[in-house]
This record gives sequence, C-alpha cells and structure tokens, in this order.
Amino acid sequence: MRDASASLRPFARAFARIGLLSFGGPAAQIATMHRILVDELGWIDNQRFLHALAFCMALPGPEAMQLATWCGWALRGWRGALIAGLLFILPGLVVMLGLSALYATFHTLPLMAHLFLGLKAAVLVLVAQALARLAKKALPKPASWAMALAAFVALFTLNLPFPLLVLGAGLIGCLAQGAFGPFAAPPPAASAAPQNGWRRAAGIAGLWSIIWLAPLLLVTLLFGETSLWTQIGAFFGKVALVAFGGAYAILAYVAQAAVQQMHWLSAPQMLDGLALAETTPGPLILVLTYVGFIAGFQQPAPFSPLFGGLLGGMLASWMSFAPCFLWVLLGAPYVERARGVVRLNSALAAIMAAMVGVILNLAVWFAFHALFAADQTLHLGPLSLLWPDGTTFRPLVAAIAGVAALLLWRGAGLPLTLAACALLGLLAGWLGFAGG
Repeated sequence: MRDASASLRPFARAFARIGLLSFGGPAAQIATMHRILVDELGWIDNQRFLHALAFCMALPGPEAMQLATWCGWALRGWRGALIAGLLFILPGLVVMLGLSALYATFHTLPLMAHLFLGLKAAVLVLVAQALARLAKKALPKPASWAMALAAFVALFTLNLPFPLLVLGAGLIGCLAQGAFGPFAAPPPAASAAPQNGWRRAAGIAGLWSIIWLAPLLLVTLLFGETSLWTQIGAFFGKVALVAFGGAYAILAYVAQAAVQQMHWLSAPQMLDGLALAETTPGPLILVLTYVGFIAGFQQPAPFSPLFGGLLGGMLASWMSFAPCFLWVLLGAPYVERARGVVRLNSALAAIMAAMVGVILNLAVWFAFHALFAADQTLHLGPLSLLWPDGTTFRPLVAAIAGVAALLLWRGAGLPLTLAACALLGLLAGWLGFAGG
C-alpha cells in the first residue's frame, strides 16, 4: 500500500538525504534508510521493511541500493523506484568518478602512496569484520560451514569460476532442503499475484533488458567485439547476473577476473579502489566504477586517458547498476509469495553459506597483497596456490591494521578509523617508513 503523504518534493528530499549519508557499507546504509523512512518519517512500517530487506538480499547486486529502490516503489510506484534508486547511487557515483580521475592521474606521487598505505591497512580489518558478520548470520548449521569451506578451497586452490560456484551452491541447496538453515522465514500469509502477472512481467523484463543492454550493443557496433569497451560492458553485465552475497563477495569475483585474468589493473590498485569506495557515499560496490575507470584510463585508445577512464567507469556502472531496477520492478509484487517457497529459500541459504568462503578467499587475497610486497604461486599437482614471500613482510601495514582493529572495537566509527589510518600512513611517509 503506497503512502499518499509521501508527496514528490519531501519524497525526493528524503532519498537525496539517504544517498548523501550512505557511508560505511551495506549495514550502515540499511540502518540509515531504516532510521529515516521507518523511525523518523513513518512512511514504511518495520515489518514491511524487513520483508523487503530479505527479498533484496536474495537478489544479485547491491542489496542497499535495491532496498532503496523497493522503498521508492512501495511509496510511489515505478516512478518512485527510479527516483529513489538514482538518488541513492548518483552522489557516490559522481564522487567515485572524480576520485578515480584524481587517483589515476596522481597516484604515483609519494603523498598519495603514503595515504593509501594507511587506507589499505584499514581495508584489511573492514573485510575481516564483514566476514565475521556474514559468517554469524549465514552459517547456522554444520552443512553451512562445510559449504563455506568447500567454496574457499574451490576458489583458493582451483580458481573455480564464480558463476559456476553460485550455480552449484544453489543446486545443492535446492536438493538438500533444510540442510543449510532457512534463508528467511515465510510470511504470515502468501499474497496474491498481481493481475495480468505474466504480461506485466514480460513487459518489464523486455523493456529493462533493452535499456540495460543498449550501451553494450552500441559500443560493440562502434568499436567491435574484441575492443576493451565491449569487454568492460560484457564483463560487468555478467557480474550483475551472478553478484550474490553482497559487496565483498562481488569484489572477490571482480578481483579474481579483472586482476588475475584480464590484467586491467594490479592487485595494489584493486586495494586502493576498495579504500576509495569505503570513503564515498553510496554502495560499496561503486568500486566497480573505479575498476572500469582504471581499465579505460590505462588502455584508452583511441581516446585520451581521462576520456577513456570516464567511458570505462560509466560503462561499468551502467551494466552493474541498471539491472537493480529490473530485479526490483519485476519481483516486488511477488516479494511476500517468494519468501514462502521452501526450495528457493534453501537454495539461497546454501548460496549465502558459499559466500562466506568467497569472502574468506577475498580476505586472504587482500592480506597477501597488503602485508607482503611480493608473492609466488606454488604448484602442487593439479592445485595452484598463491603464497606470500615471507621476506617482504610489511610490519608498518600490520601495525596500522592493528590500530584500525582497536579503533573499530572501541566504537570509533568508520570515518574516524579511515581518517586515523590515512594520517598514520602520511606520518609514516614523512618519517621515511612508508615502505613498510
């Protein structure tokens, strides 16, 4: 039921406020949304908000943006969904594009290198914190722990493709009902399907698929199937389809592919991008904008580096975030009914368990590249293991990470922690210890 009191001007003002205040990752962003829309304005009741959150967590892509889009739909229909989703993403997108341009142009300066040394150390702690939080929620049973361990081994030793991992976990969960715990409790009563359901769904799917894929088709026609721009569009379109498990799980897939397979950027650059994303409003997954920007900046032909970076960043953003509107507009009327499907809930629970292993792999990968200046690949029969060079350990990064952990444990908050770590990195550089 839509709230008529949410007239357009205060509606837009509320979601602009949410977009500008959405720092600190999905948990903090969802808390900000709840405080403004449920507690302060009373536009959505708590039960509906939590039901919608469960639905959005089951979708591929950034759950916080999709929740904002759902809230807009619940209040003002499809127009509200567009306004809310765009206002949630645009402030952070503009900031991320600007920071990416500054980083790409000036990151070789000693001052920037020192600053990012401190931010990388903080990122290690943030990833570990996200891993602990997800594990607590997603691993209620022994089978869940086994799934998480299997996912980690599959990625760390076998480099199993991320989409295959998602599909395999979902299939196992679907077949083994109840083994992984419930993903979400069914609603009190299943709501009826909307009128003309199939016709409506086909219309939305067709329209938004055209809107979503149009930029990819355009760059393919203009530059060819093998161009960097087509590769960026196709890759991030695939990311949008398999991006289950939240921002850190998506980053694991992107880091594996963009750094190790396509060589669009280096591992240190990937870490720097995550550090940038932690300091901007909007969803953490805006780091995908940065990845596209750096890829286009470093391989810009036939354009200038800055234009190539802007094109790459915008392509990555469009292909990653446009499907959020498709998923929400398509599925929102069925949200209550979908939460009552036992096999679906079981499959989602298995996927969430696998995402713990995915994020563990990401945490290990980040730790190796932040704490050690060099690494090596160990080959043990069919297995291939990334292993750090112990002689290149960086005690300074470890020390700053310890400070970040202490600050977060004492409740200092994310902005203060990031600022403190950045200042420690600058101070270390000034004192001549930036090499770690």
